[in-house]
This record gives sequence, structure tokens and C-alpha cells, in this order.
Amino acid sequence: MSADTIAAIATPPGRGGVCIIRVSGPDVRAIAQSITGLRLRPRYATLTRFRDVSDTDNAGHDIDEGIALYFPGPNSFTGEDVLELHGHGGVIISDTILKSVLRAGARMARPGEFSERAFLNGRLDLAQTEAVADLINAGSVQAARAALRTLEGEFSQHIRTLLGELISLRMYIESSIDFADEEIELLQAGDIETKLGRLSEAVDKITATAGRGCLLGEGLYLVIAGRPNAGKSSLMNVLSGRESSIVTDIPGTTRDIIREQIVIEGIPVHLHDTAGIREDVQRVEEEGIRRARNSLTNADLVLWVHDDTTDMDRHEYEKYQPDSLIIVRNKIDKSGRLPGKETEDGLPVVAISAETLQGIERLRQEILQAVRAGHYQENDFSARRRHLQALEQTAAHLRHAQKRLREQLQADSGSELLAEELRLAQNRLNEITGEFTTEDLLGKIFSEFCIGK
Repeated sequence: MSADTIAAIATPPGRGGVCIIRVSGPDVRAIAQSITGLRLRPRYATLTRFRDVSDTDNAGHDIDEGIALYFPGPNSFTGEDVLELHGHGGVIISDTILKSVLRAGARMARPGEFSERAFLNGRLDLAQTEAVADLINAGSVQAARAALRTLEGEFSQHIRTLLGELISLRMYIESSIDFADEEIELLQAGDIETKLGRLSEAVDKITATAGRGCLLGEGLYLVIAGRPNAGKSSLMNVLSGRESSIVTDIPGTTRDIIREQIVIEGIPVHLHDTAGIREDVQRVEEEGIRRARNSLTNADLVLWVHDDTTDMDRHEYEKYQPDSLIIVRNKIDKSGRLPGKETEDGLPVVAISAETLQGIERLRQEILQAVRAGHYQENDFSARRRHLQALEQTAAHLRHAQKRLREQLQADSGSELLAEELRLAQNRLNEITGEFTTEDLLGKIFSEFCIGK
């Protein structure tokens, strides 16, 4: 439990019907007594007046009338004593009530500190805590449902099941180290290779589900790239439905990444219009090209836009090797090509005109197909990219473990390296729920939360 008491406004700033001031910590009961003049009944909504607590002439004067709720720990959101003061909405009222609470003995909460205390006090694991923020920030009904499933512990339960199987395997292998003369027989009898294979398959299955959950929550990153004057900015404006990017005939107009967001079938799609990629440019344009190349390495989907009135060189885009790529032949109103889709070297190629809108609907269908490739399913849960990275690292350690096992059986060597790979795999899984983590990671995660949550 924390030694100090924190407070913050839990509702958005501005005018509204209600404002909520949340307080958590050991001094909650004393602060409630100071503000309301009452001994609050646990889990009971009490209509009361909120008093000014100060050493000024206003001390003891009423600030507002509202509802006070007291939740004794450990059965509260944070696991500590929690007080909620529900007053009338408005910047002045909410700020005055908060100042009175701070003068009564609380301090201002950091962003995400209430959720952080819930995690540290064992009320939620780290994946569930992150799901609180995901639920608040959900951009669609599907994203909200997935976040709620993670908050209720569905994702964490899958991870704990994997951990149980991994720990059982570790125990078996590490016990064999103590019986070196019988080690090979123990490993063969236990069919370790089969268990490792099944565990790897289970991790891959969870990774696929988490990938869809990550896409649902964080969205698909779609980068529009290509050479200068290919029509990237015009396409960006067509897809986003607004004049986001400057369109001119002068090469190199876009020198930074222009960002817009659209929603396709409930999934956010982040559009990035990038600088035209070419050689021999000025320093300011060179920086834009560097950023464009960085965007390509992180993209979920790339639209490589080509001016159809010029020859196309496949080496322009091949060296970036994006996971998913659509070639867009633009300016067919000038080249005379008919709109539509073809396939070249296994890649989809869509012919369009961003100016006359020919072929745009076909391009939207191709983007939609890419979105559906990782489409949300009814039993999916929310996840984040750090969860995906941890699962991918777990899978890598399990593959290394399988290799170590084969080497061990062939060379009649010890199990230490095999056991170490399994220990590292366990640590990566524990990072997801927070059982194994660092202060730096916790600080980064909770700094992204809003104040009051």
C-alpha cells in the first residue's frame, strides 16, 4: 500500500452535468470527514455538501452539493481506500473541490497513477490495466468489446495457461540436470520435443489472435509512398476525404509525413503520406525522404504509387520489403490505361486516377481486403504491440530450445542451454501480465494514461 494519498479530476475538463474527483490512499477517511463533515457509510451514495478546507476566510464555507461515495480497501479499484466526490460540472467548481481535497492532505496524482496502484496492489495485472486505457480510447464498438474481454482477464488467462505448461516443462528439464547420468533417458521418456512443439503451436495461435486485437485497438498503418509527382498527395486527399496534403506539379512538395485517420469496418486505418523518394536532393527534402523510409519499415500496408505515364522500376519498392504492398498505377486518365486490378509478380496492381476518381473504388476494396486479412473475430481480445513483441520473442526462444534439444540428444551434452532458453521464454510471457517487468516499462505504460485514471 502507498504511504501517500492522491487525488485528481476523473471527468473530462469543461462544462457538464457532473464532475468527479477521485481520491485514493490511507488518508481518505480523514479527507472525507474534512470535506463533508460526515463519517461516510461504505458503498453508500450520500448526498452532502462539500466544504472549503483552507486557512482563509472561506474556510468551512460550502463549495457545492453532491454525492460522496466511500470504498474501503482492499475491495476498491486501486485496492486502497477510495473516495469519489460527484459535484456539478464546470471548471471552477471541479477545480475548487480538488484544491480543497489537496489542502486536506492529498497530493495531485500523476497520469495513470490510480491504475498503477491497482496493478501494484494486485487488483489488475498489467494487461488488464492497459485494457482500461484501451476501453476509454476505443474507436469502435468492436474495439470496446475486445478491450472489455481483456479487462475481464481473458487475454491474461491464455498467458497463464501457457506459463503453466512452460513452467512444468522447465521443472522437468531442470530436475534432469541434477541427474546427469540419467539425463538423456529422462528427456526421451518425457517426450520433451513433442511438448515443445505443442507449446510453440499454442504461442503462435495466441500471437495470431493478439495480432488481430492489436490491429483492432491501435489500427492499421497504411503508408502512401513512391517517387515525387506520382500523385501520392492527391491519393491521400481522396482516401481521407479532405485536403490534407498540398498538391502541386513541383517535385518534393511533401517534406514531412502527413497523417490522417479513417475507419474501415470498425478498424482504424492511419494514413501516412510521405515525401517522394529519389536521389540527389536538398538537405531539407533529404530529411523528409529519411522519414518516409522509416515509415515504410513500420507499415502494415504500403500503397506504392507510380505515375503510369512513366516506366516503372520494381527495384524502387522491392528493397523496402513491406509486409503487405499494393502497387497503384496512378494518372491513367493521361496514360489511357483502363481502371481495374491485375497481378504482377504476385503483387496486386490497381490502376486508378486520383484526379478523375477512376478505379478508386477498386483500390478501396483492395485496402479492405488487407484489413480483413487480420479481421476481428467475436471472441478476440485487445492487445498491444508490446504484447505481440513479447509473444514473438517467446516463440523465438522456444524455437531455440527445440534446436538446443536436438543438439543435446546428438552430442550427449547437458541441458543447461535448453533450460536457459525456457527461462527466457517464461520471462517474455511474464512481461505481458507484469509479473516480470522493469520500472522503465511501467513508467512508459502509465504515462500514456489520462490523469484521474
